[in-house]
Amino acid sequence: MHSQEHLISVTSFPFKAHLSFAPIIRYWQQQQDGCRTSALLCAKEINKQLKQAPELLEPITDFSVLQQHECILDLLMTAVFPAATREVEAIGTVGPNYDVSFYHTDLFKQIILNDHNHLKRPLNIDEQRMLFNRVRMVYFLILEKFYGVQVPHEEFLIYTVPDYQLGLYRHYNVEINTHFLEITNTQPLPELSETDLQHLLDNIRNMDVWMEALPPELFEINGFYTLHLVDVTVQEVLSSLKNDLLERDVMLAPDRFEQLQEKVRIFFKRPHLQLGVAAFHKNRSTFVNFGNKINHSFLLQSEPGSSSYVGFKSIYDTLVRDGQPLVVKDVAKTNQLPDGVREEMLGMGIRNIILALLRYGDEPIGILELGSPNPGDLDNFSLAKMEQFLPLFSVAVNRNSEEIEARVQAVIREKFTAIHPVLEWRFREAALNMLDKINNNSGPVEMEPIVFPDVYPLYAAADVRGSSTERNTAILGDLVEHLHLAERILKKAIEVHSLPILDELRFSVSKHLRQLKKGLLSQDGILIFEMLRTQVEPMFEFLEATHPDLLPYIQNYRDAMDPELGILYKRRKAFEESLTLINETISEYIEQEEQNAQEMYPHYFEKFKTDGVEFNIYVGASLEERQPFDIMFLRNLRLWQLMVMCEVTRRAAALKPQLKVPLETTQLILIHSQPLAIRFRQDERKFDVDGAYNIRYEIVKKRVDKALVRGTEERLTQPGKIAIVYSQAREANEYLEYIEYLQNKNILTDGVEQLEIEDLQGVSGLKALRVKVKC
Repeated sequence: MHSQEHLISVTSFPFKAHLSFAPIIRYWQQQQDGCRTSALLCAKEINKQLKQAPELLEPITDFSVLQQHECILDLLMTAVFPAATREVEAIGTVGPNYDVSFYHTDLFKQIILNDHNHLKRPLNIDEQRMLFNRVRMVYFLILEKFYGVQVPHEEFLIYTVPDYQLGLYRHYNVEINTHFLEITNTQPLPELSETDLQHLLDNIRNMDVWMEALPPELFEINGFYTLHLVDVTVQEVLSSLKNDLLERDVMLAPDRFEQLQEKVRIFFKRPHLQLGVAAFHKNRSTFVNFGNKINHSFLLQSEPGSSSYVGFKSIYDTLVRDGQPLVVKDVAKTNQLPDGVREEMLGMGIRNIILALLRYGDEPIGILELGSPNPGDLDNFSLAKMEQFLPLFSVAVNRNSEEIEARVQAVIREKFTAIHPVLEWRFREAALNMLDKINNNSGPVEMEPIVFPDVYPLYAAADVRGSSTERNTAILGDLVEHLHLAERILKKAIEVHSLPILDELRFSVSKHLRQLKKGLLSQDGILIFEMLRTQVEPMFEFLEATHPDLLPYIQNYRDAMDPELGILYKRRKAFEESLTLINETISEYIEQEEQNAQEMYPHYFEKFKTDGVEFNIYVGASLEERQPFDIMFLRNLRLWQLMVMCEVTRRAAALKPQLKVPLETTQLILIHSQPLAIRFRQDERKFDVDGAYNIRYEIVKKRVDKALVRGTEERLTQPGKIAIVYSQAREANEYLEYIEYLQNKNILTDGVEQLEIEDLQGVSGLKALRVKVKC
């Protein structure tokens, strides 16, 4: 049986059982033949007194008999209770019915007996489980005595009982001695084969199976048990702490943390001990609380920026720097704590603290705090005891930190999707704040706005010139050839099979060809492909089966089709391959250079690929958590951007011999000197400029690539050149310096075109510099 349940259907002890001293009396009778003087004298005295108490030789049903013979009972029990340990050991005896102790030490009574010497039920074992344990023990003894099968002990029996003096719980291992317990059979016993015995051993958690194989009425039990209680509180608490701390969320759930605190109190025998844990937040370089329903760290309850908080921070910094624990025996008298911290501790009723650093590997990951209202409760000896469970808390803090990180990442994925690494700190902060609000049960929780003010934008684009026209030309050419192939087959088919439907299909194909000569509309292609798929090609299957002489024409048609798309995809494929090669070449180069640019100064970067590649950069103090911003970084990025676009121009031109379709790129840079704000739009999962004035920047970005030079029909952007669009003279002056520098380095040709741009819809007054790249 594989279930972990302990099954037994009866509700009372099923064996016939009597308290009897016969087994221990026989023991003493055997001692009369021994050679030990003390045992011999005791045995003779017992034998002498038993002649005056013959009722002790019979099963005991009335406990008042024992009160009448206390002296002989003391003598009998010296076999069980050594005089030297009687004052310090917790030992007691109970009859087979296991309910009343008739003889015991004071410590045994204090731990587990009530006023009438009845056994208290342990807090961790219910009545049915207690009954199960007693019945199973008897059956194990039966198996050993009558069937010669030795059954190993399956598990330790641990009793958890309250310690009313301390107001805590204690744990005791119960050693049960059955030396003075006798089991006899009242009827012949059934024979059990090896298979039967193995079946019983396979079901040691199901006593119903045993009672069916060996009915209790076949046996009688006489004698008594001896129970020896051994305090294993420290071991049990450590084991329990280990199990708890290996579970998920133990640091995050307030009720679970309270359980940890209770176990630490039991471990130290200090009912008023306070436990605290603070985790080290690497990104913020400080310690933070686990959760907010309760403050797990009693030292981090003050407001950030307050004198006590600053004092706590200095203590923590010292712990991290030195790695040595801090023991303060009396907070009121110590000079180890800053004044603000001492006052805060005294206000919380804490007079005694220990702070120990938690490490995972070589990294500091947290602080374990112990506090007591009683000076001197915790000292250096307590520190030695703490070391037994410090590694357990280290593992738990690390794992729960990973859990928090996983939750933060889940929030980020849900609310923000992929986040640029430079900005991740702000999204992590927002996610942590959201989780804090959820933990505080503060009603409906919404993600706080993510806004970065006063950032400078940089925009550049490399656009494939005439890509829409080239794409339409390729689609048109493929469609015309596709229809010609179909028309050829239909004409051949009409020659050999005069079906009106064939002529109607040929007419339909010819009509579409005539329409295509007038130009291709988007819906034309869809209608033509649908007609070919649903009407023409099914007819080809019919012709293939009925007119084998048409097979070469039909096969030629199918060979011309793309195997995956099922359409003629020759010119369009050449165009797409050429466009992809340009896009991939430019995109890979920009990404490579962007990694270098991040090392100059962290910034937000996003790139888009359509018919060309464009990228946005935002840089400013609000985007960067640690490194201060200077306008010099903006100038550096602007020069970097111009140099990148020069190389993009050169690389695009170098691709021409490899292109199946002769595509060219034009390059554009848009300057915007005024800082603006960007906001993360949660509905669209992307950044956008914030504020009505800043919208103008987005409008210019969308429209400037189609701009014309004022007074001409010439497009501003031209292959082999870079157009730099600006609106203020100082912007042009800055870029003229960059241009002169790049001309000197032989990257740009001599000369600069200074142009005015025709007004765009909603935008006027733009100007441009245009330079030619040496390719």
